[in-house]
Amino acid sequence: MAVLEGAIVYSNLLVLLGIGLTITYITTGVPNFAQGSMAVCGSYLSMTLWLTSGLHPYYSLLFSFIIGGGIGVGIYAFVLRPLVRKEATVVTLMIATLAVDLILLGILGAYSETLADLTKKATKKFIFTPMDFNLFGYDAILVISSCIILLLLLILFFLLYRTRFGIALRASMENPALAGIMGVDVEHTRLFSWFLSGSLAAVAGSMLPFRQEIVPVTGTLIIVSIFAASIVGGLRSIYGALAGGYIIGISESLVTFYLSIALGPGVLVYGKVVSLIVLVIALIAAPMGIAGLGIWRSKRWRWNSSS
Repeated sequence: MAVLEGAIVYSNLLVLLGIGLTITYITTGVPNFAQGSMAVCGSYLSMTLWLTSGLHPYYSLLFSFIIGGGIGVGIYAFVLRPLVRKEATVVTLMIATLAVDLILLGILGAYSETLADLTKKATKKFIFTPMDFNLFGYDAILVISSCIILLLLLILFFLLYRTRFGIALRASMENPALAGIMGVDVEHTRLFSWFLSGSLAAVAGSMLPFRQEIVPVTGTLIIVSIFAASIVGGLRSIYGALAGGYIIGISESLVTFYLSIALGPGVLVYGKVVSLIVLVIALIAAPMGIAGLGIWRSKRWRWNSSS
């Protein structure tokens, strides 16, 4: 039971990260390789608030949302937007996000050293599991992460299909050039998408230490699972990222666990291989991801028609 709960928690976090990655890919057409490091920024923010002010990591989620959104906006405004205006290719933009990932990795490494010197506590490697508590008979991280997913889905559905800004956002996702001609401020929608992506990444990062040990390179390690979740679900579908996150998260957690029982704990190091295998199988069966299947296309059509 504990293994399944851990798998659900991990899947919830992958859903947050996968949706953020998918949103920025739809709006700007670039896969963000810095998504994992953006999440780890949230982890270190929660650690900092805990060490300096005693604020419990759950209470730091709001701070992570705001600051993570600022990081996302900063990456787009100061790195990607100038390249987009110079008509940079997708490959160039992708390499730029790789550069951002390396920069964030260096900053996190240096910051962890500085924080350790100031607080005289270990910050290069940390975990929040001992700080978790029981809530309604379950670990609080399971309840809180699940509630955040439900709240996110309700907000996204209302935003995208019940507000004028949501209509503009969807228009810029479908056809930016046409949306611009129709009067939609495409830049504003892109800035919003990067704010939301950074916010979701940082919130997921703040909860990630309840699931696994955090080090500065954690973002580089989990980016494989994030991309697998988005691609399996369909890179151009937010709801596909939801399904992909649970498929990758649960399969990676459970398969790795049972393999470790049969072959020894050393197998845990290669958990990401499971995500890659699932990714390959999914692409063979559905090259456009789950969202490319007929049932999802018809459902998407009905949503668009109803709006």
